[in-house]
Amino acid sequence: MPRSTTAVAVFAVAVLSVAGCSGDGGEDAARSSDPSAGTTASLSDSPSVSPPGELPSPTPPPPPSPPAATDAASASITASAGGSPSPVPTAGRQQKLVTMAVSGGFAGVRQEVVLRGDGTVRTSDKGDAEVRRAGAAEFTRLRTLLGDPALDDVPTSTVDRNAADLFQYTLRFDGRTVVTDRSAERPPLDRLIDALSEWLPA
Repeated sequence: MPRSTTAVAVFAVAVLSVAGCSGDGGEDAARSSDPSAGTTASLSDSPSVSPPGELPSPTPPPPPSPPAATDAASASITASAGGSPSPVPTAGRQQKLVTMAVSGGFAGVRQEVVLRGDGTVRTSDKGDAEVRRAGAAEFTRLRTLLGDPALDDVPTSTVDRNAADLFQYTLRFDGRTVVTDRSAERPPLDRLIDALSEWLPA
């Protein structure tokens, strides 16, 4: 074989060898940079590990429940325990739910009002009597005032001995007799007196 032909053949083999090596390296580089490759995915999915000598950060505890819910529940329980006044039961015309007598004052007043279990109201003013009937709403209101548990705390007598010109109110209800001249405020009793006084002659 002539020398020039041999030199061309050797050069061609060298070129092909270089081309083959660079092709394999490019494929390996492409495979290692492919994000879908299994090695890369397994590295990204692996849990993080704290460096040697460091403790893992503790998981913070959940925040405490707001106190508002507890307060609201407590308030609800307190309100339920306290309850609200309910109308006293009735037992017909012969039942006297409440009797209130008013006396005293400069004019010497003598008045009385009696609420019965059938809703009738008997009033008298110095002997002149009159009987009327309370409407359903008014009858319920009077019975509810009588059913106020706060009446149990009203003292039997609240009278100012130094004020002889004050009206004196004597009320009989629920087996009790209460006397007052309204010289001291007794809200549950005052509400009942005001409601019954609406039936008295002016």
